[in-house]
Amino acid sequence: MSPSPFRLALLMDPREEGWPSMDLVGEALLEGLSAHPSEVSVVPLRPRIPELVRGLPRLGTRNAAFNADRLLTRFGAYPLQALRTRPRAEAFHVVDHTYAQLVHALPAARTGVFCHDLDAFRSVVEPEREPRPAWFRTMARLQLEGLRRAAIVFHATRAVREELLAHGLVDARRLVWAPYGASPEYRVEPVPGDRSDEVLAPLGGRPFLLHVGSSIRRKRLDVLFQVFAELRARHPELRLVQQGASLTAEQQELVKRLGIREALLQPGRQERATLAGLYRRASAVLLTSEAEGFGLPLIEALACGAPVVASDLPVLREVGAEACVYSPVADIAHWTRTVDSLLTQPGSGPSLASRLSRAARFTWSAHTRIVLDAYRRLLE
Repeated sequence: MSPSPFRLALLMDPREEGWPSMDLVGEALLEGLSAHPSEVSVVPLRPRIPELVRGLPRLGTRNAAFNADRLLTRFGAYPLQALRTRPRAEAFHVVDHTYAQLVHALPAARTGVFCHDLDAFRSVVEPEREPRPAWFRTMARLQLEGLRRAAIVFHATRAVREELLAHGLVDARRLVWAPYGASPEYRVEPVPGDRSDEVLAPLGGRPFLLHVGSSIRRKRLDVLFQVFAELRARHPELRLVQQGASLTAEQQELVKRLGIREALLQPGRQERATLAGLYRRASAVLLTSEAEGFGLPLIEALACGAPVVASDLPVLREVGAEACVYSPVADIAHWTRTVDSLLTQPGSGPSLASRLSRAARFTWSAHTRIVLDAYRRLLE
C-alpha cells in the first residue's frame, strides 16, 4: 500500500523582488510537485510586498522606500504569514536562502531551505572579504541562523556544499544535492510564444553575443562590456544583447566611454519561450561572472544548442563540464581571443551533440524527485 500524501508548504519569494532565477526555481518546483498528487499536497505561499513606506508622501518614488517595504515584508509580514501556515502543512520548504529567517517562525525540525550560494552571508562568514554596516550584518546573521536551524539544506552544486562545510555552517548529514533543471522551453526547436524575432528586430539581422543576468557586481558586466568593445573593433557588425540588467550609473558611464551604446540592446524581461529564441540565435552566450552558485543561463543556453563561453570557476566547470569553453575571470585579452575564435571558426568549440548531451542531464523533474524524497525521509 502506497503512503498517503503529505502536505508541503512551499514558501516562495514575492514576485516584486524581481529575481527571475528565484521565480523560476520556485515555480518549477511547484509545477513538479503538483505532478505527484498521490505523494504530496502543495500549500504555496507567496505574499506580495505591500506599499507601506512607498505610500508615504514624498517617499513613494524613492528606491529606498521600496527597499524599506522589502525589509518589512522579509522580517515582519512574511514571518507572520509563515507562522499562520504552520497548522496547514507537515513540512515546509523555503525556496530561497535569503528568506531563511522564516525558519524562526516554522517548526525547524520539519523545514528545509535551499541554499543557492553564500553571498547573503558573506559579510558574516568572511567580513574581511565583504565589509558591511552593522545593520546589514545583523540581518545576514538572522538569515544565517535560520539556515543553520533547518533540518535540511539543499544545494545545487558540490561547490556550494564544499563552501558550507568549509565554514562549518551545516552538518554534512543535513545537506542534500538537488541540481537545477532546464525548463522545457529551452530546446533547439522553436516553441510557441517565441517573440525573439520582434525583440531582435532593432539588430537588423546582425550577429550578436548574449548575456543573461543582473547588474550585481559579481556578474562582472564591466568585463562583458570591455570584451565586447574589443571584439567589435574586429567585427564591426557584431552586437551585444544583455537581458535582465538595469545598469548602474558606473556601468552606463563605462558603456559610453567604450563607445558601444548604439551596439547594445537591452530588452526587458522576457518569457522563457522568447528567451530560448535569444539563446538559439546568439553567436555565443557569455557568462563573465566572478562568482556563481550554479549558473542557470549556462545550462539553458546549452539546452538551446548555443555555444557558451564562461568564467573559469569550479562551479561553472562542474555544471558545464566539457560542453563549454572557459576563460580566466576578468582576463580581457583571453576572453577576447576565445570569443573571437568562436566567431571566426564556428566549429572550433564543443560540438552541438556535446552541448545538448550535457544539458539533458539537468531536469526539473529530477530536481523535484530529490526534494520530494528528502521530505519523505524527514517525515518518516
